[in-house]
Amino acid sequence: MVQARDGTDVRFDYVMTGGRELARSRRSDAAIDTVSGTLVNTLKGTGAVGAALTGTVSDVLRGAILGTAHVGADIRGAAKGGVIGVIRSTREVGVEATESIGAGARAVVKSAAEVGGDLGSAARSAVEGSIAGAKELGLRAEDAASAAASGAIKGAGEVSARAGEEVRRAVTGVIAGVKVVVKEPFKSEERKARRQIASHRRRP
Repeated sequence: MVQARDGTDVRFDYVMTGGRELARSRRSDAAIDTVSGTLVNTLKGTGAVGAALTGTVSDVLRGAILGTAHVGADIRGAAKGGVIGVIRSTREVGVEATESIGAGARAVVKSAAEVGGDLGSAARSAVEGSIAGAKELGLRAEDAASAAASGAIKGAGEVSARAGEEVRRAVTGVIAGVKVVVKEPFKSEERKARRQIASHRRRP
């Protein structure tokens, strides 16, 4: 649970703010503005760090995806714009971006699964957003892309082993001119998940 400095639970408000704002606008930059603005305001209000920070990022990105799906718009724009918004907000409030990018991409994929969206497309859009946001702010695009791809794969793996494989294929290779390198720990997690599924299927 994320709490404001006065002890008030504010996580629900983070989610609903993103959804409501995107429901009012179909502009291509709506996700960027909404996610960035919401994160800056809420992070400054809570002083969230560590797990609380990534939890807040996840909630806001989830709100962005669900809000976009609610009005029948393409969630790929929200996925890309949302991650750009995450990067802008981390720079403004002075926190390290890589972990937040990964948390945002993970939330994008899991939220896409909630609304029946294409996980591979959502994940790729999140990586594209990480690259665009990194270039905009002078960060290493390769590091941002790696964080987004790894986060997306982790989120997909929490949906299913098949989803994890689908998303890995979608974010592997060159995206927006950047070679995407996925962190190795996620490969071992996927192999473990596949072994667990295979073991379960063999049981009588």
